Amino acid sequence: MYIDVLCELSAKAIDNVFTYHVPKDLESGIKIGIRVSIPFGKMILEGFVVGINNDTTYDKSKIKDIINVLDKEPVLSDEMLILGKYLSDTLLCSKVSAYQVMLPKALKAKNGSDIKIKYNRYLRKIKSNEEIDEYIKGCKYEGQVNLLCKLKEEDILITKMSSTINTIIRHGLGEIVNIEEKRYHYSGLSNYQKVTLNNEQEQVANRIISSFDKSETFLLYGVTGSGKTEVYMHVIEEALKKGKEAIMLVPEISLTPQIVGKFISRFGDVISVLHSRLSDSERYDEYRKITEGKAKIVIGTRSAIFVPFKNLGVIIIDEEHTGSYKQENHPRYNAKSVAIWRSNYHKCPVVLGSATPSLESFARAGNKVYTLLTLTKRAGVSTLPNVKIIDMKEEAKKNNFLLSDLLKEKVKEKLILGEQIILLLNRRGYSNILTCRDCGNTLKCPNCDISFTYHKTSNNLKCHYCSLSRPLPSKCPNCGSTNIKDYGVGTEKLEEELNKLYDAKIVRMDIDTTRRKGEHEKIIDSFGNHEYDILIGTQMIAKGLDFPSVTLVGVISADSSLNIPDFRSSENTFQLLCQVSGRAGRSSIPGEVIIQTYNPNHYSIVLSKNHDYLSFYKEEMKMRKMLKYSPYYFMTLVEISSKDYELSFKEAGKISTYLKNNLDMESIILGPSMASMFKVNNIYHLEIIIKYRKDDNLKNALKYIDDIYKRNNKVSVEIDFDPLKI
Repeated sequence: MYIDVLCELSAKAIDNVFTYHVPKDLESGIKIGIRVSIPFGKMILEGFVVGINNDTTYDKSKIKDIINVLDKEPVLSDEMLILGKYLSDTLLCSKVSAYQVMLPKALKAKNGSDIKIKYNRYLRKIKSNEEIDEYIKGCKYEGQVNLLCKLKEEDILITKMSSTINTIIRHGLGEIVNIEEKRYHYSGLSNYQKVTLNNEQEQVANRIISSFDKSETFLLYGVTGSGKTEVYMHVIEEALKKGKEAIMLVPEISLTPQIVGKFISRFGDVISVLHSRLSDSERYDEYRKITEGKAKIVIGTRSAIFVPFKNLGVIIIDEEHTGSYKQENHPRYNAKSVAIWRSNYHKCPVVLGSATPSLESFARAGNKVYTLLTLTKRAGVSTLPNVKIIDMKEEAKKNNFLLSDLLKEKVKEKLILGEQIILLLNRRGYSNILTCRDCGNTLKCPNCDISFTYHKTSNNLKCHYCSLSRPLPSKCPNCGSTNIKDYGVGTEKLEEELNKLYDAKIVRMDIDTTRRKGEHEKIIDSFGNHEYDILIGTQMIAKGLDFPSVTLVGVISADSSLNIPDFRSSENTFQLLCQVSGRAGRSSIPGEVIIQTYNPNHYSIVLSKNHDYLSFYKEEMKMRKMLKYSPYYFMTLVEISSKDYELSFKEAGKISTYLKNNLDMESIILGPSMASMFKVNNIYHLEIIIKYRKDDNLKNALKYIDDIYKRNNKVSVEIDFDPLKI
């Protein structure tokens, strides 16, 4: 028997299947989709079996034997094998990387990855209580009597064996059993109670349910607080009743505790949770819960879209507009596209939910590619918050550079009333620029084309691109002056200022405070229990969180996302402002939102005041059409990078010339130009942007370029279809 094996090395230069011979004693274990251990040159690697043949045309004297079979059952299902090939073909990524991304580390083809199931030993009774009582009557040993009395009530956890335990086993009263211990324990349990859907919610849910057993993509456009989660749960409940399974994707790890709490309260222990903060062993346990059929609902971030359900009933993607559903490294898949592919495979609906849908999704709904469903009002008694825009140019005249007079007054008012406040500042650290006032030198990362960010808690300068960290210098490295001034503001500085102004309990939630495992859940739970009065955070606090006592939301610098050189900056700003505004007034107490900006007349900020998505959509689409951006044009980004400055420009020029000569005349090719982050970790980055409506030559031209450069170890070429950042 001969097999085709895809080995664990993901380098594009060796992205091929290799033929191996299977010794007779291993033939019975060979199946498509299992992993095998193989010799590869001087190395021993692992690989996936993707083909089985009785014979081969290769020179058999050069074909090596496999070393071992690693799985009893395939780790790659038929669906996963087909999906992996689809991803490789459409994204121009290596085949093995397309398969590896679907699996937890314990099941990847990766030599040296050995994660075991964790078991606990228990002493379990094998006689009736009456028989044990009869034995106790004649027993003179207090230790045995004590243990047997406990054993009548429940299994006993055994940490080490003893003569007493051995005696009980020898007399046939008990036995040792090994029971698996799950290494991930859900947090975020809530006092959630099932509610009756209102008319709008019920109509939306019934329309989705009516599409069970067929592929259809719905865009659920509902204002913040309109009860989209209740609709999701109702739809999932109906899917489970039909014996089907459900995937629920959320954009941020920080959203999982509250959602998991609600789902467990409603559905019990059929939930599995998958996100990047799980350890490898925890992820393995959760994955096996799925493959063993014990989980019927998976809640997770982007990669949870690949869970190997065999009877999918519905896929739900909450906050569908969020960029986190697109993977930024190989394979550069978009979870929404994978969801639609799986929808076609399983004949089940996909629900894309958002209060601020991406322009691409809303345009597709307008063109009837997606089915549009709407929730126009908040559920229950809550109403949309009142939003005020503060012009910080006027506040700056009063030396209010951080907090406006109105926001300071409103925070004080809410604290007196015992209500809670959320303040959004989408920049971590203390300050983002440190400059010498004498010579004008700005302290920059030596590896990257970016200034250091100062973190006061550690008194360090940090680069948020290459992670280089340096202590804050006492003198300017350029001129020796001690007159170094920090500019800009981050969440650390905001926290410090608030502690000066108010006698309040303040908690900060950003990447720096949530590095340690469980910190997301800890902060969310403690704030939800009103252990803190004010929550400060970056954009991770803007989406999906539900705190009934929050009546004030403040946005400290609404311009930070607006000033990013990206064609989506207006859209991202509008979405962020609407989403964070939606955290206020989610109960019977009306909410207020204060947006501080130096650009109060920009349409993305003005229209966010009244949550006017439709007007924003029309205004932004005019700009996109005029500038020939998505969704009017498809876009592909070709990124050329090298440690050699001159070589990167030379090769980028060659690629640009080739594309101009080989693509359709109607396609637009921009560049090469320097990327927005030109130098990162001593690597120079150039980019070429391709805009097109339809170009039959595009895929072949890009594949040709990819094939040429995949063996080049001095210049790297990455191709990103439908990029989110340009």
